[in-house]
Amino acid sequence: MTASSRSRDAPDWFATPLGRYLLEREQAYFDKAVADVFGYNAFQLGLTGIDLLRTSRIPLRCRVDLDGAAGLRADFRDLPIASSSADLMVLPHVLEFSDNPHQILREVARVLLPEAQVVIACFNPWSLWGFRRAFGRKRGYPWNGRFIHLARIKDWCALLGLEITAGHMGCYVPPCTTEKWLARFAFMEAAGDRWWPIAGSVYYLQAVKRVRGMRVILPRWSERLTPAKNLAPAPKKVARPEEALTARNGMTGHGSRQ
Repeated sequence: MTASSRSRDAPDWFATPLGRYLLEREQAYFDKAVADVFGYNAFQLGLTGIDLLRTSRIPLRCRVDLDGAAGLRADFRDLPIASSSADLMVLPHVLEFSDNPHQILREVARVLLPEAQVVIACFNPWSLWGFRRAFGRKRGYPWNGRFIHLARIKDWCALLGLEITAGHMGCYVPPCTTEKWLARFAFMEAAGDRWWPIAGSVYYLQAVKRVRGMRVILPRWSERLTPAKNLAPAPKKVARPEEALTARNGMTGHGSRQ
């Protein structure tokens, strides 16, 4: 099952009070994360109805999905994008709605240029939302997804040469369905960052593609172009004045002329 088919009802869920609560915070995070990334090509995989690249200054910004408001229709597991061509990719809740999330990350690593960046958002199984999914009905978005542990995502990134450079946990409130109760539990956002920072319902990761073993190869300059160093000879101590001429000849040349 593709990520797109499992998250087909995501737009409707993001219109609910809980969805709007999450979207407001996710939009703020992505706005800040992509604003200072430079390059020529940026891609957003999934949630194409939400522009998470709106603050990016990259000229070509493309949203990718199998359907919806996608500029490029494609399967995330086999992207029709040239290798080493993307400067930025964002993955908003793509991995937890796919049967093969590691393959999606592999494609992302293939498409990224060296030193290019990827921003990932995932639902956290060790959270109040994760407990709701584990012990409640797994129908509809986002409860029908497979929440992935943060440690596993980090391991996959390390194997693919994606070095984690930043991260953040957020959305500590219970999965309430009304704005009234969400407002009552809003104090948990500040408290969560301080007292249980690993229990945010959503975690974000920023990673950079590193290519090991790369080094700059400089041209081999001819030794003839290197200026000779004219060092002043050290004076030679002589025992008798008549030896001064012989000593001077030995310092200035290879011997006296015949």
